[in-house]
Amino acid sequence: MRRLILLPALLLLLAGCTSAPDDGPAEGDRWQPRPGIGWQWQLRGRLDTSVDVPVYDIDGFDQSEAAVAGLHADGRKVICYLSTGAWEDWRPDADEFPEAVLGRGNGWEGERWLDIRRTDVLEPLMAARIDMCRDKGFDAVEPDNMDGYRNETGFPLTAADQLRYNRLIARLAHDRGLSVGLKNDLDQIPELVDDFDFAVNEQCAQYGECDETTPFIEAGKAVFHVEYELPTSRFCAESRRLKLSSLLKKYELTAWREAC
Repeated sequence: MRRLILLPALLLLLAGCTSAPDDGPAEGDRWQPRPGIGWQWQLRGRLDTSVDVPVYDIDGFDQSEAAVAGLHADGRKVICYLSTGAWEDWRPDADEFPEAVLGRGNGWEGERWLDIRRTDVLEPLMAARIDMCRDKGFDAVEPDNMDGYRNETGFPLTAADQLRYNRLIARLAHDRGLSVGLKNDLDQIPELVDDFDFAVNEQCAQYGECDETTPFIEAGKAVFHVEYELPTSRFCAESRRLKLSSLLKKYELTAWREAC
């Protein structure tokens, strides 16, 4: 989830300002992106496949099996974006979420936090979504809204609730042969780094938090990092030092990008 201020809270091949090995095997055949790998993140607009980077992160519902296959044909790995911690009213499975698990809005129109304690309800719904990612041929999952316990969700969520839920999502992805990234949730990185294959972070430079992603880098796992409000001159040097895969994007997450 793109962080809102209201919540408390030219080398296109190079994202993260450094060259790096493409990727390597993790457990079994599961993909393991390495620190510094280049990427593109596009969740809105007609998919632009012309960005010459080895990783694309695209919307799991909106993009087709053919789109994933096309990116694979160009030699790319493809990450499936899903919201796993918040309900979105426009998704085709929205009616399957009972009102009892829907909490407060998360700051984005049509979205509400989920009661992640209710794994009896949410596990089969999330399993079906991750099945969709697998069936479309994605290599990995980017599960969004993974830090509800730090926000005013309408539910008394605890850090333990979040750890349990995040590990559930990681297991669902791994059981299907997919890699999975930890989205934001900086405070729990030390406890979750072994459960996830990479990290996705928004605005750690703006908030002076990028050092907190270091456990992933030290484990040989990529940190896909985005800023929205800082110019690249304000964060690329630090990204280079930390070996982050860094981009400047607009909040709309269309094809536009500036890489470090």
